[in-house]
Amino acid sequence: MSENSRPAGPERDALRADCTRCFGLCCVVPAFAASADFAIDKPAGQPCPNLRPDHRCGIHADLRGRGFPGCTVFDCFGAGQQVAQVTFGGRDWRAEPETAQVMFDTFTAMRPLHELLWYLTEALALRPPAGLREELDQARVQTVRLAEGSPQELLALDVGAHRDRVNVLLSRAGDAARSRGGRPGADRRGAQLFGGDLRGVDLRRANLRGALLIGADLRGVDLQLADLTGADLRGTDLRGADLSGSIFLHQSQLNAARGDVRTRLPAGLTRPAHWTAVPLTPVPRTPRPARAARRGRR
Repeated sequence: MSENSRPAGPERDALRADCTRCFGLCCVVPAFAASADFAIDKPAGQPCPNLRPDHRCGIHADLRGRGFPGCTVFDCFGAGQQVAQVTFGGRDWRAEPETAQVMFDTFTAMRPLHELLWYLTEALALRPPAGLREELDQARVQTVRLAEGSPQELLALDVGAHRDRVNVLLSRAGDAARSRGGRPGADRRGAQLFGGDLRGVDLRRANLRGALLIGADLRGVDLQLADLTGADLRGTDLRGADLSGSIFLHQSQLNAARGDVRTRLPAGLTRPAHWTAVPLTPVPRTPRPARAARRGRR
């Protein structure tokens, strides 16, 4: 297995959203405000007006065209079907309104656990050192156990504290992968790179955990072994960029970005339908990072 391979199988499949086995929880539980991402206001716990009686989205095929691009980048990491089919045994909140709020609150606790499971699975695929691998394995087992808890146990869980503990391990796994076979790149954790021209910046092996890359220009940039955990790629221009060896990159991040046919992706991720089919034209590189590319840390 290569250091950036993405293993398939039931464990990974369980961390993919399966809307056919859910009750439209992502269309009910979160709140959103009218903005560039959502065409309307919707309070938490209220069904989106586009949610059909069969729990499917009535405008799914044209979410971007109808003003809901934010919906296209949301991912529950399989938490929806876990809550609907396992935790609540297939009981529909519409048929049993007395259970609705408990189900909604359970989904709120479950989603970050499933997101952590996805990251832990990715971290283990990076072939971390033996000691760290054991810690990651233990964290994954513990997180699975928590996700299998009852609604009462999940609602009593301090999800934030558990996430903080696991994030320390995930950061170490990313650092180990970035250091393998060479020196790690720039540390730009939490950097505010809004709209920055980064075409001349060396981001190979860079730490971009939590970096705000909204609208940034990364055309043609090599992101081999760059840690993209939680990086905000909304509107980021990835045309011609090489993401094939980046780590902790999720499909939802790609869905929020812009790219073209020459953008190289890691195995297991797909080119979003809204990306242009027009190949990259030559892009002049800047001699050094723009002012927006200054280092920032969280």
